[in-house]
Amino acid sequence: MTKIISKTAIKRRQKWVSKIGRINGNFAESAKSIETELENEINRHGTDILIDHLRLCGNIPESYGHDTSEEKLYSKYTDSLLALAYRAIGLKSIVLEERADVADVEAYAKKYAFVADAKAFRLSRTAKNQKDFKVQAMDRWKHGKQYAMVVCPIYQLPSRTSQIYQQAITRNVCVFTYSHLALLVEYAQQEGNSKAEKLLHEVFKVIPAMNLSKSAVDYWIGVNRLILNHSKIISRIWQSEKLAAVESIEIAKKEALKYLASKREKIMKMTHEEAIKELIKANKIENKIKIISKISDNGLFGLK
Repeated sequence: MTKIISKTAIKRRQKWVSKIGRINGNFAESAKSIETELENEINRHGTDILIDHLRLCGNIPESYGHDTSEEKLYSKYTDSLLALAYRAIGLKSIVLEERADVADVEAYAKKYAFVADAKAFRLSRTAKNQKDFKVQAMDRWKHGKQYAMVVCPIYQLPSRTSQIYQQAITRNVCVFTYSHLALLVEYAQQEGNSKAEKLLHEVFKVIPAMNLSKSAVDYWIGVNRLILNHSKIISRIWQSEKLAAVESIEIAKKEALKYLASKREKIMKMTHEEAIKELIKANKIENKIKIISKISDNGLFGLK
């Protein structure tokens, strides 16, 4: 059976994971260079490349350290993909450079505007709570826009009940997935930007019209039926993205497990002394010692 996600797409993903992991220097400049290079790549090779990125971007690579520059740059990579996806649908969209109290992406259609945020998670992370999805924060960050959207990897979303769905309906925030966004980009390619732009508007409008509920089933039936009933063409695209979503899970698992296996092998080959040094490094003990050593009396108590 022919795979939806090609080997070339997987290799491209590996190239980008490696590229982001090697980037050094000013954060803002690095984030902008990622967006520029992504845009150039898509302009050279076509929108299908963008769809490949959307299908595979939902998991943070296990090779990236927690709260590191590469992890933060990966977040900018996913934000850039959102902006490029909205542009592919026919909207104007930008990645914002502000660091606090704003969403990461803004998008403007002819009749509506919205803010958006891309979410990605490590496969090894087990405990996710409602704050991880930033639904309430996105409502605050609309700043006059009608709508807000949080885009997540489909396999990391709650599948039974969750506060995020109730919050989404109450606060008029669309919880969406990279799979659904890839579908919209493909629909725009086949049927034109105006129809895709109209469909996205309909998705936004259906969220606050839903019955208030924590049910994942109720929420996604509402979203999915709306999209599927919009056009007969969508059912064909839907089937492809459904298969791609399943494939993306296996690809993400293979990527993570391969890295963790190599990490375990490296540790097993270490001498006792090397293992101790690696453990100290992993816990950032030396860095913490330096920070603590620099702390001194700031003289505030002596002010009279």
